[in-house]
Amino acid sequence: MNNQRRYDIDWLRVIAIGLLLIYHIAIIFQPWAMFIGFMRSEESAESIWQPMTMLNVWRIPFLFFVSGMGVYFAMKKRNWKTLIKERSLRILVPFVFGFFAITPLHMFIFQKFYNLNLTYMPASGHLWFLGNIFCYVLILSPVFYLLKKYDHSKFKKGLSKLMSYAFGPLCITIFFMLEVGLVKPQIFELYAETWHGFFIGLIAFFFGFVLVYTGSAFWKTVVKWKWSYFSMATILFILRFTDFESITNNYFTSFESVCWIFWVFGLGYSYLNKPSYILNYLSQAAYPVYIIHMFVLYGMAYFILPLKIPPVLQFAVISILTFLFCFLIYEFILRRIAFLRPLFGLKIQSKAKSQLKSAV
Repeated sequence: MNNQRRYDIDWLRVIAIGLLLIYHIAIIFQPWAMFIGFMRSEESAESIWQPMTMLNVWRIPFLFFVSGMGVYFAMKKRNWKTLIKERSLRILVPFVFGFFAITPLHMFIFQKFYNLNLTYMPASGHLWFLGNIFCYVLILSPVFYLLKKYDHSKFKKGLSKLMSYAFGPLCITIFFMLEVGLVKPQIFELYAETWHGFFIGLIAFFFGFVLVYTGSAFWKTVVKWKWSYFSMATILFILRFTDFESITNNYFTSFESVCWIFWVFGLGYSYLNKPSYILNYLSQAAYPVYIIHMFVLYGMAYFILPLKIPPVLQFAVISILTFLFCFLIYEFILRRIAFLRPLFGLKIQSKAKSQLKSAV
């Protein structure tokens, strides 16, 4: 199984980035949006936020899990020098470029919207995620290659055996709970540019690699027990929004987060592990769309928020236009202009020309 293309992981990565865009759009309609640098609608729509409160405890850890899995597959044909070079081009270059050229764009729109002085403000912004991943690659590559060297060890067999039980994957939650206990985040969902976000990402990235490394046992387990993980996550989610909220804490939230993630992995492996032309296109588009989505989102909000229409309708219109313009920019600019491709995480290779020809 480990030698085959994992289409379900590709699908889940695409879906997770899509949900991330919707999540960021939903923030605009919350009363606290400006406290974290988002434009804010004059009318709040807190009902939009209710489903987001389920999403926000696992969306970022999930992407780190998937990123760690991606490194496992990348290592199959690369030594450590090639891996670092490839990840530098694919992650570090877009991060540095985005820091100075992309994130200032949505801050310009923010300043213009609120009639502030236009100031150039380079920052990691939403691209903090890329900076973290590159650090994780540097930190964990020696460990990953050591595990790869002993691919048939008793350690691997023991992990595979552990993952064959329903409680096996849940053992990972111990490390997330330890992180909560040591870092003591005030808000579990506050990942961006915090030590909590760095360490929870490091743990998720590491175990993303390990779960694929252990072989088929993990995937069989999450398929078999996915609805049990879903039930546990749902119970903990309900507790967070009932009269029992006072008994919940970040330890419970970390457990809930992992349960959601294993449920999603189980669903993906059950129903999405098959190729398609749409997946091939979206999997290439997802990364550059993630990079540009914030200034596109702010641009759409700049024109839609002043309109006298209900906030829920504004949310829908901004969502549709953000996705539409992100893909138009990707399709007709980023994908087709050779020198821009590496700046947005796309490869420069002969295949790019053949793909363009086949698309015409």
